[in-house]
Amino acid sequence: MSTRFKPKFNIKKGDSVVVITGDDKDLKKPRKVLEVIVDKARVLVEGVNIVTKHTKPSAQNTKGGIEKIEAPIAISNVMLWDAKSKGPSKITRTRVKGKLVRTAKKSGEVIK
Repeated sequence: MSTRFKPKFNIKKGDSVVVITGDDKDLKKPRKVLEVIVDKARVLVEGVNIVTKHTKPSAQNTKGGIEKIEAPIAISNVMLWDAKSKGPSKITRTRVKGKLVRTAKKSGEVIK
């Protein structure tokens, strides 16, 4: 990604999204966004892209071992979930009372 301009994404932390491509593709099951990594154009989605991480014993974790954690996926592989139309929807930004709000293109519903 270019470091000159900070990109604007329509997906924010806490949004409900569906995975549209990849191993965890499911267009009917909305999932929660845990984190958006703007610099790398990636998102951390709950229960998606589970990887195994081997940890060494430390002061906090005296045993160490193997743990399963979520890894980030490309932001282009997710689409915002539209609750009204019960499916994925594209987003448009419109001004309402001088404030920019995100609206779903499918239903016209404002996303909170």
